[in-house]
Amino acid sequence: MALLFAANGAAMLVAPLGWYDAVPGVPATGPFNAHFVRDIGCVYLVCALGAGWYAWRPAQGWPALAAAAAWLTAHAAVHVYDASCGSTPLGDLRRDLVGVYLFAAIPLALAILGRPKGASAC
Repeated sequence: MALLFAANGAAMLVAPLGWYDAVPGVPATGPFNAHFVRDIGCVYLVCALGAGWYAWRPAQGWPALAAAAAWLTAHAAVHVYDASCGSTPLGDLRRDLVGVYLFAAIPLALAILGRPKGASAC
């Protein structure tokens, strides 16, 4: 997951228009904004670092994974809301199943179920 998040974030930073045009459904969300795409690319790089840190050293990296999972879950919630308000909610949910929902669910499950002993929940 860390490598996928890093690849996505790097693509968003290096080629924001190419990323915008290549990802299904993104052009339907509004006009291209290079600054915004790069901002979100930075967030994905931070998520990659959190997931990677957790994979390398779970006890020390768990807080970073939990923070990444929080953002990814909030991002997925925005997609659920937008789909529910759109004209093709099931199609939107299906389109985002892997790239948004699964990529949020896995880090969230790891953060909840994989918290190392002694790691603080706060």
